[in-house]
Amino acid sequence: MSSPWKRRVEIGPHVLFEGDCLEILPTLGPVDAVVTDPPYGIAYAKGAGGRGKHSRRNHSQPLKGDDKPFNPSPFLRWPCILWGANHYAARLPHGRWLAWNKLGDLEPWDSFSDVEFAWQNERAADRIFSLLWKGICQAEKANGGERGHPTQKPIALMQWCLGFLPKAQTILDPFMGSGTTGVACVREGRRFVGCELDPGYFEIACERIEREMRQPRLDLPAPPKLEQEALL
Repeated sequence: MSSPWKRRVEIGPHVLFEGDCLEILPTLGPVDAVVTDPPYGIAYAKGAGGRGKHSRRNHSQPLKGDDKPFNPSPFLRWPCILWGANHYAARLPHGRWLAWNKLGDLEPWDSFSDVEFAWQNERAADRIFSLLWKGICQAEKANGGERGHPTQKPIALMQWCLGFLPKAQTILDPFMGSGTTGVACVREGRRFVGCELDPGYFEIACERIEREMRQPRLDLPAPPKLEQEALL
């Protein structure tokens, strides 16, 4: 029986698959949560003039799978955070909303959206994350100074998302793109499992996560456990 993926790459404890996530999902071992920015039917195609100096692909090409509505139901069995959820909110049960203010402290200056929304299947207070990330105005330190995917998220944003899943040790991103969720998992000490259909973005994800794994880590010893003496 042939494998449902074209390539499977292990980078330390992290596993990356090139292929259709819906075909790969039944073969995966246990995961604790899903954090992803799926294609959700807006037929995104960034003009060639928008390519930045860090881009490695022609972003005028449409994203694979973004020409039809997104069905979130296969991923709702896990605790999950799904970006772009306002585009398919009618298919989601009640949960919380996470908003990303991409303007930081600046005033609006164009006709594009200043905010993006994610949905989490947990009933809790809605939250806002502010980080400048719009057009040429991007806080590059939050993303390692590179952009290899037209809808790539800042690493700091994905680390913020992981903070809402404190018990999840293995994170699945079924639409990993250039691997930002994976880089965030490496930085947060989580295990990452990612799937990507596009071979070019899959290569970028492998390179970014492998490079992040080579970064030195400062492992501080755990603080001593305090013991309370019994009262006499």
